[in-house]
Amino acid sequence: MPRRRRRSRVSALEGGREEEAPPEAAAVPSALLTSSQQTEAAAEQILLRGIFEIGRGSCDVVLSDQALRWRPIQPERPTGDSKYDMLCKEEFIELKDVFSVKLKRRCSVKQQRSGTLLGITLFICLKKEQNKLKDSTLDLINLSEDHCDIWFRQLKKILTGSTNVLAHSLHGISHVVTATLHIIMGHIQLVDVCTFSTTNKLLRFGFSAMFGFGGRTLALAEKCRWMSPSHRRDFAVMKALAKLKPEDCEISFLPFKSSEDVQERRAQGSPKSDCNDQWQMIQGQFLNVSIMAIPCLCSVAPRGLAPNTRLNNGSMALIIARNTSRPEFIKHLKRYASVKNQFNFPFVETYTVAEVIVHPRNNSSRYSPEEEEEPHETASENSFPWNVDGDLMEVTSEVHVRLHPRLISLYGGSTEEINDSKVTCNCL
Repeated sequence: MPRRRRRSRVSALEGGREEEAPPEAAAVPSALLTSSQQTEAAAEQILLRGIFEIGRGSCDVVLSDQALRWRPIQPERPTGDSKYDMLCKEEFIELKDVFSVKLKRRCSVKQQRSGTLLGITLFICLKKEQNKLKDSTLDLINLSEDHCDIWFRQLKKILTGSTNVLAHSLHGISHVVTATLHIIMGHIQLVDVCTFSTTNKLLRFGFSAMFGFGGRTLALAEKCRWMSPSHRRDFAVMKALAKLKPEDCEISFLPFKSSEDVQERRAQGSPKSDCNDQWQMIQGQFLNVSIMAIPCLCSVAPRGLAPNTRLNNGSMALIIARNTSRPEFIKHLKRYASVKNQFNFPFVETYTVAEVIVHPRNNSSRYSPEEEEEPHETASENSFPWNVDGDLMEVTSEVHVRLHPRLISLYGGSTEEINDSKVTCNCL
């Protein structure tokens, strides 16, 4: 019997019932898949390679950090055929145009759990005209659960675009091969770790945190998970700057004492612990509060968000940006991308500390539903948004940050400052 043409089936939600798509949606339009300005695959980092059925034929599929490429698998022909060669050319989609990825399953009406795995569906959004977007899908068919699970996890990891400031601070780059070489060569690096807690409750461990502008920006970005990571970041920064406002806070901190200072105090007969006398407090209107135990190197800050601290020096950098005009604050943000001192502004203060307590004094930093066009999906209206290592943490009261020197050992080494890197954030 002749083989019937397979129609595309797309499940909008993982494990949901699938509806048969119309014939014109059976394949992704060729305009989405080909371009005269293709980038060379050799310049991209290859992450995965495997076989999927796309359309009606098996394809060799390659996933890089920038694009998904595939080429039909066909037997070689003894004689050249230009028309045939054109059909077998490589096609691709750029990952920046993919806004979601779901597992594709077949479920029956009476089925309680997820049905038979069919493959993976990519949801694509491209410009059709100057101010219009066109939605489409690409189905990668493979009935192997393990094969699809590996690809699904890698695709979700790329689209999530989570920040990894620890990897950058250890290696200078988030790169699997670099990390592997450190493991092979046995490079061990001790790293300071912070604990974030409220009254008698541990919230999490971490390495860096931002409250105020940094927390609000991440909360806005979490609301736009359908965007690509770069677009989501730029949009959130611009929107947070448009609604820039200070937070009324009280910040208490314990200044860092080096080992030389401690030995000198002990030689003078001072008590071992007199922390109650050492705590200092500042209060006022702050646009942003950063607490960093590591340099936090990243693409938008090649010298680091806290270039004066190290991985294991037993101290944290407390960086406070007081209330100022929007243009002046933007200048401060732009300085992170250059080799100039980003803290050389009259409204920016820096401290080297061992502990910090951030106590908001009013509800100005709490999320207000009236500020957004739609209800917020990630932050409740009774919480304060924090950015901890690129993850959104919602807290309803003050936060106590305590440093634990050299708590963990990781593979890696100290990185030098990078002076010739360019910022990748296009919004400023």
